[in-house]
Amino acid sequence: MIHGTASWEARPPRQAITLLNRRPTGIVIHHTASANVADGSLSHAKQIARNIQAFHMGQRDWNDTGQHFTISRGGYVLEGRHRSLEAARSGQRHVLGAHAENCNTEFVGIENEGTYIDRLPTTAQWTALVQLCAWLCKQYSMTADNIIGHRQCKSTECPGERFFGKLDRLRQDVSAL
Repeated sequence: MIHGTASWEARPPRQAITLLNRRPTGIVIHHTASANVADGSLSHAKQIARNIQAFHMGQRDWNDTGQHFTISRGGYVLEGRHRSLEAARSGQRHVLGAHAENCNTEFVGIENEGTYIDRLPTTAQWTALVQLCAWLCKQYSMTADNIIGHRQCKSTECPGERFFGKLDRLRQDVSAL
């Protein structure tokens, strides 16, 4: 289940969301570079989504949340940027994101709560990520080969060294579904 922006009480975007009349070509994996907390509750996941939106709109001065989806350490999947879920359900349109310079027009962005420099996502988070990626690949007729790390779009440590090292495994797990 993906929790839409209304379910976590997202603020409205500052301007209309740009819907591109084409499918994305891949998925960019991110981490939030935040604490690896033990709270796996839905209420915590919704608060994380609100915090990310507040940071993106307030500190970065973006129109809305930058990424399309967020996965909490508890394994909850939340829509990030407004209309991302609608576009993915259609399988034909892509919401222009702000999550990865040089990749926003072509890739869906998935933010994973936590910091993964020397750790890996929780089992619940990994399972949710595999399922979300598999669903997006099916919806958009993409292959798992097009799942990349944020650092492949620009110079950044994201999604963390340890997590980046598991992207081949992620592609394998997604392909298996």
